[in-house]
Amino acid sequence: MSDIAHHDPVLPSVAAEPSRGGIWRNLAVWGLLPSWLLMGFALLVPIIIIAAVSFATRGAYGGFDWGFNLAGYRQILFNEGWTGELEFTPQYMVIILRTLLLAGTTTLLCLLMAVPVAYYIANQPRHLKTILVYLVTLPFWISMILRIYAWMIILGRHGPMPRLLELFGAPGGLSFMYNDGATLAAMVYTYMPLMVLPVFASIEKLDGTLIEAAHDLYGNRWITLRRVILPLTAPGIAAGAILVFVPALGAVLEPTLMGGGKQMMMGSLIQLQFGGGRNWPFGAAIAMTLLIFVTIVLILIARRAAMREVTT
Repeated sequence: MSDIAHHDPVLPSVAAEPSRGGIWRNLAVWGLLPSWLLMGFALLVPIIIIAAVSFATRGAYGGFDWGFNLAGYRQILFNEGWTGELEFTPQYMVIILRTLLLAGTTTLLCLLMAVPVAYYIANQPRHLKTILVYLVTLPFWISMILRIYAWMIILGRHGPMPRLLELFGAPGGLSFMYNDGATLAAMVYTYMPLMVLPVFASIEKLDGTLIEAAHDLYGNRWITLRRVILPLTAPGIAAGAILVFVPALGAVLEPTLMGGGKQMMMGSLIQLQFGGGRNWPFGAAIAMTLLIFVTIVLILIARRAAMREVTT
Protein backbone atom coordinates (compact mmCIF):
# COMPACT_ATOMS: atom_id res chain seq x y z
CA MET A 1 0.00 0.00 0.00
CA SER A 2 2.86 2.41 0.77
CA ASP A 3 4.45 1.69 -2.63
CA ILE A 4 1.20 2.43 -4.41
CA ALA A 5 0.77 5.73 -2.57
CA HIS A 6 4.40 6.62 -3.34
CA HIS A 7 4.28 5.93 -7.06
CA ASP A 8 0.68 6.97 -7.80
CA PRO A 9 0.72 10.62 -8.96
CA VAL A 10 -3.06 11.00 -8.51
CA LEU A 11 -3.25 10.64 -4.72
CA PRO A 12 -1.19 13.75 -3.78
CA SER A 13 -3.16 15.97 -6.14
CA VAL A 14 -6.50 14.74 -4.73
CA ALA A 15 -5.36 15.26 -1.14
CA ALA A 16 -4.12 18.76 -1.88
CA GLU A 17 -7.27 19.83 -3.76
CA PRO A 18 -9.24 21.33 -0.81
CA SER A 19 -6.33 23.41 0.48
CA ARG A 20 -5.42 24.57 -3.02
CA GLY A 21 -8.98 25.72 -3.78
CA GLY A 22 -9.75 27.35 -0.44
CA ILE A 23 -13.18 28.07 0.94
CA TRP A 24 -13.45 31.49 -0.72
CA ARG A 25 -12.87 29.96 -4.18
CA ASN A 26 -15.94 27.79 -3.77
CA LEU A 27 -18.76 29.14 -5.94
CA ALA A 28 -21.37 27.86 -3.49
CA VAL A 29 -20.03 30.20 -0.80
CA TRP A 30 -20.30 33.23 -3.06
CA GLY A 31 -23.74 32.13 -4.23
CA LEU A 32 -25.03 32.00 -0.64
CA LEU A 33 -23.33 35.25 0.39
CA PRO A 34 -26.27 37.52 -0.65
CA SER A 35 -28.70 35.46 1.42
CA TRP A 36 -26.32 35.58 4.40
CA LEU A 37 -26.05 39.36 4.12
CA LEU A 38 -29.84 39.68 3.81
CA MET A 39 -30.41 37.52 6.87
CA GLY A 40 -27.78 39.47 8.77
CA PHE A 41 -29.31 42.87 8.04
CA ALA A 42 -32.95 41.75 8.24
CA LEU A 43 -32.68 39.44 11.26
CA LEU A 44 -29.50 39.73 13.28
CA VAL A 45 -29.04 43.51 13.16
CA PRO A 46 -32.57 44.28 14.47
CA ILE A 47 -32.11 41.74 17.27
CA ILE A 48 -28.79 43.31 18.23
CA ILE A 49 -30.39 46.77 18.25
CA ILE A 50 -33.29 45.60 20.44
CA ALA A 51 -30.84 43.89 22.80
CA ALA A 52 -28.81 47.10 23.08
CA VAL A 53 -31.94 49.20 23.71
CA SER A 54 -33.05 46.78 26.46
CA PHE A 55 -29.92 47.75 28.42
CA ALA A 56 -30.35 51.48 27.77
CA THR A 57 -31.90 54.16 30.00
CA ARG A 58 -35.35 55.55 29.48
CA GLY A 59 -35.27 59.07 28.09
CA ALA A 60 -36.74 62.02 29.93
CA TYR A 61 -39.35 62.51 27.20
CA GLY A 62 -39.65 58.90 26.12
CA GLY A 63 -37.44 56.84 23.87
CA PHE A 64 -34.06 55.94 25.34
CA ASP A 65 -30.60 57.26 26.13
CA TRP A 66 -27.49 55.17 25.61
CA GLY A 67 -26.02 53.86 28.82
CA PHE A 68 -25.91 50.50 30.54
CA ASN A 69 -28.94 50.05 32.77
CA LEU A 70 -30.86 46.97 33.95
CA ALA A 71 -33.99 48.93 34.86
CA GLY A 72 -35.91 47.48 31.91
CA TYR A 73 -35.40 43.90 33.06
CA ARG A 74 -35.84 44.82 36.72
CA GLN A 75 -39.21 46.40 35.97
CA ILE A 76 -40.58 43.03 34.87
CA LEU A 77 -40.51 41.85 38.50
CA PHE A 78 -39.99 44.93 40.65
CA ASN A 79 -41.20 48.50 40.85
CA GLU A 80 -39.25 51.33 42.43
CA GLY A 81 -41.07 53.00 45.32
CA TRP A 82 -41.04 56.66 46.35
CA THR A 83 -38.01 56.18 48.58
CA GLY A 84 -36.07 54.11 46.04
CA GLU A 85 -36.79 50.67 47.49
CA LEU A 86 -37.76 47.81 45.17
CA GLU A 87 -41.26 46.40 45.52
CA PHE A 88 -42.31 43.12 43.93
CA THR A 89 -45.09 43.65 41.37
CA PRO A 90 -46.65 40.51 39.86
CA GLN A 91 -48.70 42.34 37.22
CA TYR A 92 -46.26 41.71 34.40
CA MET A 93 -45.72 38.10 35.48
CA VAL A 94 -49.49 37.65 35.26
CA ILE A 95 -49.36 38.94 31.68
CA ILE A 96 -46.49 36.57 30.85
CA LEU A 97 -48.29 33.59 32.40
CA ARG A 98 -51.52 34.51 30.60
CA THR A 99 -49.60 34.67 27.33
CA LEU A 100 -48.01 31.26 27.90
CA LEU A 101 -51.35 29.76 28.91
CA LEU A 102 -53.25 31.14 25.92
CA ALA A 103 -50.47 30.25 23.47
CA GLY A 104 -50.20 26.70 24.87
CA THR A 105 -54.00 26.23 24.87
CA THR A 106 -54.19 27.57 21.32
CA THR A 107 -51.53 25.10 20.21
CA LEU A 108 -53.29 22.19 21.92
CA LEU A 109 -56.73 23.03 20.51
CA CYS A 110 -55.29 23.52 17.03
CA LEU A 111 -53.57 20.14 17.28
CA LEU A 112 -56.72 18.34 18.47
CA MET A 113 -58.72 19.74 15.56
CA ALA A 114 -55.99 19.62 12.93
CA VAL A 115 -55.16 15.89 13.19
CA PRO A 116 -58.64 14.59 12.16
CA VAL A 117 -59.01 17.32 9.54
CA ALA A 118 -55.59 16.57 8.02
CA TYR A 119 -56.23 12.81 8.15
CA TYR A 120 -59.56 13.26 6.36
CA ILE A 121 -58.02 15.46 3.66
CA ALA A 122 -55.09 13.07 3.12
CA ASN A 123 -57.46 10.15 2.42
CA GLN A 124 -59.53 11.95 -0.22
CA PRO A 125 -59.11 11.62 -4.02
CA ARG A 126 -56.51 13.84 -5.60
CA HIS A 127 -58.91 16.39 -7.11
CA LEU A 128 -60.93 16.73 -3.91
CA LYS A 129 -57.73 16.86 -1.85
CA THR A 130 -56.52 19.88 -3.82
CA ILE A 131 -59.81 21.69 -3.25
CA LEU A 132 -59.80 20.98 0.49
CA VAL A 133 -56.20 22.17 0.89
CA TYR A 134 -57.15 25.34 -0.96
CA LEU A 135 -60.08 25.87 1.43
CA VAL A 136 -57.73 25.46 4.41
CA THR A 137 -55.41 28.15 3.05
CA LEU A 138 -58.27 30.42 1.96
CA PRO A 139 -58.21 32.56 5.18
CA PHE A 140 -54.65 33.64 4.30
CA TRP A 141 -56.10 35.50 1.32
CA ILE A 142 -58.15 37.72 3.63
CA SER A 143 -56.75 40.45 5.87
CA MET A 144 -56.33 39.37 9.47
CA ILE A 145 -58.08 42.52 10.69
CA LEU A 146 -61.17 41.62 8.67
CA ARG A 147 -61.16 38.12 10.10
CA ILE A 148 -60.90 39.45 13.65
CA TYR A 149 -63.74 41.90 13.06
CA ALA A 150 -65.82 39.02 11.68
CA TRP A 151 -65.32 37.18 14.99
CA MET A 152 -66.28 40.36 16.86
CA ILE A 153 -69.59 40.32 14.99
CA ILE A 154 -70.11 36.59 15.57
CA LEU A 155 -69.48 36.76 19.33
CA GLY A 156 -70.91 40.25 19.89
CA ARG A 157 -74.11 41.08 21.76
CA HIS A 158 -76.30 40.92 18.65
CA GLY A 159 -74.23 38.36 16.77
CA PRO A 160 -75.17 34.89 15.50
CA MET A 161 -73.72 33.04 18.51
CA PRO A 162 -75.83 34.79 21.22
CA ARG A 163 -78.91 34.58 18.97
CA LEU A 164 -78.36 30.83 18.53
CA LEU A 165 -78.04 30.29 22.26
CA GLU A 166 -81.23 32.26 22.86
CA LEU A 167 -83.09 29.60 20.85
CA PHE A 168 -81.98 27.04 23.46
CA GLY A 169 -83.19 29.08 26.43
CA ALA A 170 -80.18 31.32 27.12
CA PRO A 171 -80.96 34.84 28.38
CA GLY A 172 -80.96 37.61 25.82
CA GLY A 173 -78.26 40.24 25.44
CA LEU A 174 -75.36 37.87 25.95
CA SER A 175 -71.92 38.92 24.78
CA PHE A 176 -68.84 36.74 24.56
CA MET A 177 -66.48 39.60 23.84
CA TYR A 178 -63.63 41.21 25.80
CA ASN A 179 -62.36 38.19 27.73
CA ASP A 180 -59.76 35.46 27.40
CA GLY A 181 -62.29 33.10 25.79
CA ALA A 182 -62.89 35.48 22.89
CA THR A 183 -59.15 35.99 22.48
CA LEU A 184 -58.60 32.22 22.48
CA ALA A 185 -61.32 31.63 19.87
CA ALA A 186 -59.80 34.20 17.52
CA MET A 187 -56.28 32.82 18.01
CA VAL A 188 -57.38 29.24 17.30
CA TYR A 189 -59.14 30.39 14.13
CA THR A 190 -56.18 32.49 13.03
CA TYR A 191 -53.46 29.86 13.51
CA MET A 192 -55.39 26.70 12.62
CA PRO A 193 -54.11 26.52 8.98
CA LEU A 194 -50.52 26.70 10.27
CA MET A 195 -51.18 23.44 12.14
CA VAL A 196 -53.24 21.65 9.49
CA LEU A 197 -50.77 22.03 6.62
CA PRO A 198 -47.63 20.43 8.17
CA VAL A 199 -49.71 17.67 9.80
CA PHE A 200 -51.38 17.00 6.45
CA ALA A 201 -47.98 16.83 4.74
CA SER A 202 -46.83 14.18 7.24
CA ILE A 203 -50.02 12.12 7.08
CA GLU A 204 -50.01 12.20 3.28
CA LYS A 205 -46.59 10.50 3.25
CA LEU A 206 -47.79 7.85 5.70
CA ASP A 207 -47.76 4.30 4.34
CA GLY A 208 -51.34 3.06 4.38
CA THR A 209 -50.26 -0.55 4.69
CA LEU A 210 -48.99 0.18 8.21
CA ILE A 211 -52.49 1.22 9.28
CA GLU A 212 -53.96 -1.90 7.66
CA ALA A 213 -51.37 -4.02 9.48
CA ALA A 214 -52.35 -2.41 12.79
CA HIS A 215 -56.00 -3.32 12.17
CA ASP A 216 -55.01 -6.85 11.14
CA LEU A 217 -53.26 -7.18 14.51
CA TYR A 218 -56.57 -6.34 16.24
CA GLY A 219 -55.67 -2.75 16.99
CA ASN A 220 -58.68 -0.46 17.34
CA ARG A 221 -58.76 3.11 16.07
CA TRP A 222 -57.37 4.60 19.28
CA ILE A 223 -54.44 2.17 19.43
CA THR A 224 -53.71 2.70 15.72
CA LEU A 225 -53.76 6.47 16.23
CA ARG A 226 -51.56 6.35 19.33
CA ARG A 227 -49.00 3.74 18.23
CA VAL A 228 -48.86 4.17 14.45
CA ILE A 229 -50.21 7.46 13.13
CA LEU A 230 -49.00 9.89 15.81
CA PRO A 231 -45.41 8.53 16.10
CA LEU A 232 -44.94 8.52 12.32
CA THR A 233 -46.36 12.02 11.93
CA ALA A 234 -44.46 13.46 14.91
CA PRO A 235 -42.21 15.70 12.72
CA GLY A 236 -45.25 17.36 11.15
CA ILE A 237 -46.92 17.75 14.54
CA ALA A 238 -43.76 19.33 15.99
CA ALA A 239 -43.48 21.70 13.02
CA GLY A 240 -47.13 22.69 13.35
CA ALA A 241 -46.78 23.23 17.10
CA ILE A 242 -43.83 25.56 16.54
CA LEU A 243 -45.64 27.46 13.76
CA VAL A 244 -48.62 28.03 16.07
CA PHE A 245 -47.00 28.50 19.48
CA VAL A 246 -44.31 31.01 18.46
CA PRO A 247 -46.58 33.58 16.72
CA ALA A 248 -49.26 33.04 19.38
CA LEU A 249 -46.81 34.32 21.99
CA GLY A 250 -46.55 37.63 20.14
CA ALA A 251 -50.23 38.01 19.21
CA VAL A 252 -51.38 41.64 19.18
CA LEU A 253 -54.65 41.98 17.26
CA GLU A 254 -56.51 39.21 19.08
CA PRO A 255 -55.99 40.51 22.66
CA THR A 256 -56.40 44.13 21.55
CA LEU A 257 -59.66 43.70 19.63
CA MET A 258 -61.21 40.55 21.09
CA GLY A 259 -59.94 41.19 24.62
CA GLY A 260 -60.73 44.88 24.45
CA GLY A 261 -57.17 45.79 25.48
CA LYS A 262 -58.01 44.75 29.06
CA GLN A 263 -56.82 41.16 28.70
CA MET A 264 -53.26 42.07 27.77
CA MET A 265 -50.63 39.69 26.37
CA MET A 266 -46.92 40.14 25.82
CA GLY A 267 -47.33 41.30 22.22
CA SER A 268 -49.77 44.05 23.12
CA LEU A 269 -47.64 44.98 26.15
CA ILE A 270 -44.58 45.43 23.91
CA GLN A 271 -46.62 47.51 21.48
CA LEU A 272 -47.86 49.68 24.34
CA GLN A 273 -44.35 50.35 25.65
CA PHE A 274 -43.04 51.35 22.22
CA GLY A 275 -46.19 53.41 21.58
CA GLY A 276 -48.15 55.29 24.20
CA GLY A 277 -45.96 54.19 27.12
CA ARG A 278 -42.79 55.52 25.45
CA ASN A 279 -40.66 53.25 27.59
CA TRP A 280 -38.47 51.69 24.93
CA PRO A 281 -35.96 49.94 27.25
CA PHE A 282 -38.78 48.16 29.09
CA GLY A 283 -40.46 47.14 25.82
CA ALA A 284 -37.14 45.89 24.45
CA ALA A 285 -36.50 43.95 27.68
CA ILE A 286 -39.88 42.21 27.36
CA ALA A 287 -39.15 41.45 23.70
CA MET A 288 -35.76 39.97 24.56
CA THR A 289 -37.31 37.90 27.36
CA LEU A 290 -39.83 36.52 24.87
CA LEU A 291 -37.06 35.84 22.35
CA ILE A 292 -34.91 34.01 24.90
CA PHE A 293 -37.86 31.86 25.98
CA VAL A 294 -38.74 30.94 22.38
CA THR A 295 -35.09 30.12 21.64
CA ILE A 296 -34.90 27.81 24.66
CA VAL A 297 -38.11 26.04 23.59
CA LEU A 298 -36.82 25.55 20.04
CA ILE A 299 -33.49 24.21 21.30
CA LEU A 300 -35.25 21.70 23.55
CA ILE A 301 -37.47 20.56 20.69
CA ALA A 302 -34.46 20.20 18.37
CA ARG A 303 -32.51 18.20 20.97
CA ARG A 304 -35.47 15.92 21.59
CA ALA A 305 -35.87 15.32 17.86
CA ALA A 306 -32.14 14.59 17.54
CA MET A 307 -32.28 12.11 20.46
CA ARG A 308 -35.28 10.42 18.85
CA GLU A 309 -33.37 9.97 15.58
CA VAL A 310 -30.40 8.50 17.46
CA THR A 311 -32.56 6.00 19.32
CA THR A 312 -34.36 4.95 16.16
